[in-house]
Amino acid sequence: MNIEVNNLVQARVSNKFIYSILKKSYLFIKNKKKIDLLSVVLVNENTIKTINKKYRQQNQVTDILSFDDPAEIMICWKQLVQSAQEQKHSQKQELKILLIHGLLHILGYNHEQKIETKKMERMELKILSLVK
Repeated sequence: MNIEVNNLVQARVSNKFIYSILKKSYLFIKNKKKIDLLSVVLVNENTIKTINKKYRQQNQVTDILSFDDPAEIMICWKQLVQSAQEQKHSQKQELKILLIHGLLHILGYNHEQKIETKKMERMELKILSLVK
């Protein structure tokens, strides 16, 4: 899996960190779905709100959106910073959580129903405990 990072908000995060989290997570998940190229885009609130409205009919800011064709994870950096403060953990930890969450969506996991939510949450926790 090749990973492309577009940091449109000049967030202080290394591409190497993003690559490491996603590659380790992808290998752990062992999903049959092959991803040739995964794009990660760090955006501002206006951008993610516009995309959220266009594709999900939700006229609001969100922390993350993911798309499976082409594979893309879009993260609102300001929301990430705010969530990290609210959860009392680092921005790196919040970024890990969002990257793993987005990757799981791309690989077919979801949280539409209670049983699916539990399955996805268990997988997220397993991966978080393994990736450093």
